[in-house]
Amino acid sequence: MPEPISPRDRLIVALDMASTDEAERLIARIGDAASFYKIGYRLGYAGGLGLAERLVRGGHKVFLDLKLHDIGNTVEEGVQSLAGIGATFLTVHAYPQTMRAAASGRDKAGSGLKILGVTVLTSYDDADAREAGYALSVADLVAVRAAAAKAIGIDGIVCSAAEAAQVRAVIGPDRLIVTPGIRPTGAEIGDQKRVVTPAEAMRAGVDHVVVGRPITAAADPRDVARRIVDEMATAL
Repeated sequence: MPEPISPRDRLIVALDMASTDEAERLIARIGDAASFYKIGYRLGYAGGLGLAERLVRGGHKVFLDLKLHDIGNTVEEGVQSLAGIGATFLTVHAYPQTMRAAASGRDKAGSGLKILGVTVLTSYDDADAREAGYALSVADLVAVRAAAAKAIGIDGIVCSAAEAAQVRAVIGPDRLIVTPGIRPTGAEIGDQKRVVTPAEAMRAGVDHVVVGRPITAAADPRDVARRIVDEMATAL
């Protein structure tokens, strides 16, 4: 069975901002209310990988949400390079060839980096899946990709908490489920179409929740982070 995860380590704060200066100011404001931070495309391409290294050296955990997807050799070598940063998680799109290459890169790097397969973006619904040419519903597509991830040996899955119970049944208890699209009760849902609260996510079997704007846009981000952690703790 996986090691127990503290409620504070279950919260991943999304640093979806334009500069490392802005991100570091936010991290300072949050203080000890959070320990885990996500760096995606926007910040990653603006010095975010260097920030990731600094965060790791400072004792924080980092989730590199880069959603790699390319020919196998490129993905494998990219994972090997990124493993040197010391991040905890790295995402790839959950296509079998991509996941196999990422797993190979992880193993060759010999680091503690965990690979997460992104099943279906939380901004997608069934209509979006049909528009993209898929005959399956979002829920069925998530299940197919989760089964492939388990077979290949990926460390975990990124999916909506709405599909978490279904994914857990597919991947079993030993792999991680990480969910974006988390909104505290009463918060705006923004561009997400499949959202749940932190407590609902915990009850659905989620390991980590990713929260961005409800924290980063708050007048008191530290207080919001603490309240989310407390909400998750009551649901565990």
